[in-house]
Amino acid sequence: MLDKLFELKKHGTNVRTEVIAGTTTFMTMAYIIFFQPALFSATMGMDYGAVMMATCISGAVATLVMGLWANYPIALAPGMGENFFFVSVVTTTAVALSGIEVTWQMALAAVFISGVLFIILTFLRVREMVLNAIPTSIKHAIAAGIGAFIAFIGLNYCGIVMRNPAGLVKLGDVTSPVTLLSIGGFLIICLLVSIRIRGAIVIGMILTAIIGVVLNLLAYHGVASAPPSIAPTFLKLDWRAMVRWELIPVIIVFLFMDMLDTVGTLVGVSERAGLMEEGKLPRANRALLSDAVGTSVGALLGTSTVTSYIESIAGVNEGGRTGLSSVATAFLFLAAIFFYPFVRTIGGGCQTEAGTFYPVIGPALIIVGAMMMRSVARIEWDDFSEAVPSFLIFIGIPLTYSIADGFAFGFISYPLLKLFSGKAREVNWLLYLLAALFVLRYALL
Repeated sequence: MLDKLFELKKHGTNVRTEVIAGTTTFMTMAYIIFFQPALFSATMGMDYGAVMMATCISGAVATLVMGLWANYPIALAPGMGENFFFVSVVTTTAVALSGIEVTWQMALAAVFISGVLFIILTFLRVREMVLNAIPTSIKHAIAAGIGAFIAFIGLNYCGIVMRNPAGLVKLGDVTSPVTLLSIGGFLIICLLVSIRIRGAIVIGMILTAIIGVVLNLLAYHGVASAPPSIAPTFLKLDWRAMVRWELIPVIIVFLFMDMLDTVGTLVGVSERAGLMEEGKLPRANRALLSDAVGTSVGALLGTSTVTSYIESIAGVNEGGRTGLSSVATAFLFLAAIFFYPFVRTIGGGCQTEAGTFYPVIGPALIIVGAMMMRSVARIEWDDFSEAVPSFLIFIGIPLTYSIADGFAFGFISYPLLKLFSGKAREVNWLLYLLAALFVLRYALL
């Protein structure tokens, strides 16, 4: 039955290999289970347990759709980068929009709308037009800028870098026990990644948490329990996002980020697995719909944009070639909901006189940010009209502490530079429209 459903023999694999591959993929991406609830509870006051449930269930649903319908060894979960953009939408625009506070409930509605739009665009087969509208250099600048942003937050979570009223930032107290634990955790993860240990980030986080508990720096909450309630975030969307024109650029950015991550991951993983046929990906629409459905379901449950994970390559390297690998990953996501105390121990923060720090999550964020920085090399630095907008995105995202504002710097400057340099025809009309929306957003706030 499994061979008929997943075409195991055709792809030269078997059940054991696929299960091992799915488990490997889960280990390399399970860090999101710890990140998401810690990030959303700390920055927006969302219920920790509910966000963990939404993260695990949305990841399981989307990954099951990918495995059973598209038959690809690609796992999905709320995306890194998209989650920080979600936070920035709430925390940096809370005093704007004509006096209406932007809540996480409104941001969830914006995510849901972007997911529905993704579904529509996929069915209409116009995704190529949308993706082609974004220049290659801008795509790479977005990835690098988000990586720098994530690493910056990681440094702040570790207590290594802190806000400075007299300037931008300052060096934290590097002799603090919490900061020393963070530095130790960073070195542990670096070592594990360097020697190519599968699940290096998750293993490093667990080891750091154990050290923290032993040293009485972290509170131990236990290992397993009944799943927490999802009620605090389930169906809590605020549909005012649909009637606020100022949120249109936000919805578009959610859509673009999801499409960029999805297509890039699908191509990268499929090429590594040898699933491309004549340069094209069979059942591409089904794979894209897995992302879109996951995003829509995730928003209803109470989490940010769900997207394909490049960490799926780890499973492919272990022999995963079919959707059975994804099914195995999905079941592990569902199993994770019974380990809420364990997740809380790892994702919990340390209260100090200087503030609350996250010595287990912070080091992993720095590593993830560093991995995303490889995109800088692909920016066309020799073309000034490409380099400057890309640089503004790259530097703007971490310095403004807002992915949306960083996007605006690049998407406004790109068409202007092309226009003034006589290269207006190189710019897709969608970029001119997006630039106009960003300008209006700032002019009328």
